[in-house]
Amino acid sequence: MEKHGMNDVIRRSILFKKVIIVFFGLLIIRLFWIQIINGEDYKNLAIKQQTKDLKVSLPRGIIYDKNGIKLTNTEKEKTLFIFKRDILDNKESLEKLKKALGYSDRELKKLLDSNNSVIELSLKNKKIDLKEISSIKEVRVEEKVSRNNNENLLTHVVGYVNKKDNKGISGIEKSFDDEPLKVDPGFGKRSVFVDARQKIIPGVDAEQVRTSMQGLPNSLKLTIDYYIQKKVEDILDDQKKNGAVVVSEVETGDIVAMASRPNINLNNIEKELSTKDQRFYNKALELSYPPGSIFKIVVLIAGLEEGIISLDDEIICKGYEKIDNVVIKCNKPDGHGKISVLQGFYKSCNSTFIQIGKKIGAKKIIDTAKRIGFGSKVEIGLDDENKGALPKGKDLLGPSIGNISLGQGKIEATPLQVTNMMVTLANNGIKKDLSIVDSYVTQEGYNVKKIKRDPDERIISEKVALQIRKALEGVVKNGTAQGIDQRYLDGAGGKTGSAQATLDGEKVVHAWFAGYFPENNPKYVITVFIEKGDSGSSNAVPIFNKIAKEIKKINIKTIKENKN
Repeated sequence: MEKHGMNDVIRRSILFKKVIIVFFGLLIIRLFWIQIINGEDYKNLAIKQQTKDLKVSLPRGIIYDKNGIKLTNTEKEKTLFIFKRDILDNKESLEKLKKALGYSDRELKKLLDSNNSVIELSLKNKKIDLKEISSIKEVRVEEKVSRNNNENLLTHVVGYVNKKDNKGISGIEKSFDDEPLKVDPGFGKRSVFVDARQKIIPGVDAEQVRTSMQGLPNSLKLTIDYYIQKKVEDILDDQKKNGAVVVSEVETGDIVAMASRPNINLNNIEKELSTKDQRFYNKALELSYPPGSIFKIVVLIAGLEEGIISLDDEIICKGYEKIDNVVIKCNKPDGHGKISVLQGFYKSCNSTFIQIGKKIGAKKIIDTAKRIGFGSKVEIGLDDENKGALPKGKDLLGPSIGNISLGQGKIEATPLQVTNMMVTLANNGIKKDLSIVDSYVTQEGYNVKKIKRDPDERIISEKVALQIRKALEGVVKNGTAQGIDQRYLDGAGGKTGSAQATLDGEKVVHAWFAGYFPENNPKYVITVFIEKGDSGSSNAVPIFNKIAKEIKKINIKTIKENKN
């Protein structure tokens, strides 16, 4: 009996141990399941209960030049993140913030007047009390990639973004706002730790999530050449001229430089908005102007194509032309006397072209202008392009032929349209599809998809185009553009223009020069437009000359580097 009882105790002891082993075994399995298998899920659930996501401005795709040089996102800047709901509940923190920023009540109210839960304020060029800021629990100061850099280059082309809603307002930023420059709203969320009342816990750094955009096809490569663009802008600034410059490659139709003056400071848009001049317009394509004698190219094309004139035809210039009761003076008051059409073009003789215009007729001249591209948008990839203006109806009748022949009156063109015509002539009458955007690329600049371009199209006969080129090259050798360094540039061709206009209620004369170089197998077209420049010869030609010489220097340097 005693032995039997002992066996029962042993059996129960073994059973108990087995139960304990099974229990702890199951517990270990459960812990393994929780920590290893479902650990990440439970971790995220716990974090979710302790954190909240706050929407900050979305990062935008990078804009590159043709060489892969970043035109945006190149610098970092200190940025103040203000957690709006939290700070509005704390008067003490509001007072501290106002004091640290040096704001008035009105300025602080304007800053906080936003639909965003997180308000961002760039501290670039701002004097603030960082010690005071660090004592405010509802704000953070962190480094963030700045959209614009201090170089302030290509401002009118790149454009700017409304910081409140991250929406592109002008330039490339506007034209490609939805795609590809914007990204998934999940990017750029900021996760912060909160207490049981969903208030931000002070002293715990905010954590940015889903910020890697590696490989995303949300960036752009432009046709712009940074090195040429920099030289163009430096020259314009040195000359202290307002207006615009466009530079295009002849063979490709790529816009390699585009500048407008006055410039704008993209890092201080608020201050710029208070100015009353036209600095926010890209004068290369958003505003149109009388082309003046540049339009004589169109008149000459129309006359040669119709066989109405030849370059050797002779005309008598007596210093003025009278159409009905309207008298239009030549640029040489005592007249050029007997002069050939070609010489009249060299010397920009008004009488020559009014007489030619009367032979051709206004309608034929305007039809030719339309075919070449005047009166319609060039469409290079930027919004807000001005299509210019051409006369119609009664504006084609009577004395209007005088203004039409001289590119005045109801005729207006953009520097981009003039560039378009000159590229066609440099290609012996073949129209190229001009563009300023090359391709969609990844954040790292790798090509994803080329921008589709229209095929080449002949719009001027080769015979006429070569005759026009002869005339344009004569302007540089014997006419109004002899200031160009022909030896260094291996020759050039082009046309000056001085156009009467009204600017801010004041009668002014704008200056033009559009041309190409070198003379044989042209590589580049440059159009220079100077507001209130008076004379194309005096003010536009020297700028063309400086830019062309700098471009040649850049190309020589590039060739040498490639050889090495």
